[in-house]
Amino acid sequence: MKLSVAIVAAFAASASAFAPAPAERASTSLGMDRRAAAGQIAAGAAVLAGLPNLAVADGARSSATQARARGLYGQRIAALESAVNSGDFGAVAAEKNAFILFNSGALVKSQQSAAVKQTNDIFAAIRAKDSGALKSAYNAYKSANDIAVVVVDRESGQGYSTDSDYKARSPTGTIYIR
Repeated sequence: MKLSVAIVAAFAASASAFAPAPAERASTSLGMDRRAAAGQIAAGAAVLAGLPNLAVADGARSSATQARARGLYGQRIAALESAVNSGDFGAVAAEKNAFILFNSGALVKSQQSAAVKQTNDIFAAIRAKDSGALKSAYNAYKSANDIAVVVVDRESGQGYSTDSDYKARSPTGTIYIR
């Protein structure tokens, strides 16, 4: 009996929650009806749907970002010279991302397909464990993409000017202190 009274009370409470309110609704301060609001929402959604095409972040092709990629990843690739000469396949394979990032960031689109093919030749030589093919593919990649080790003379001057420079906290970024 007590349970049935509790159930009836619960149904009455839920029915009163969904009953229409007797008082009038307060008007909004926007001064528009539902149709005008729906039109504005639809127009805003259409504008927002078109914006992502304008702001696709697929990599800026400025000279600064290309120089940054060439400086960062080109030096990592150039530093592999001793590993390639000694036949250390693991060290070259560990720097796979340097090749990928160099190809996508330091080169213009017309040069990327040739660089990717050369990168594939390097990693095909690694998979085959062929040190001769690795040396020739690596040297061809370096010469085609103008990659060389940058030697910094600490006495000649300043290597970078701000902490946001890509050379900061790297071997190529030195500051001459008198």
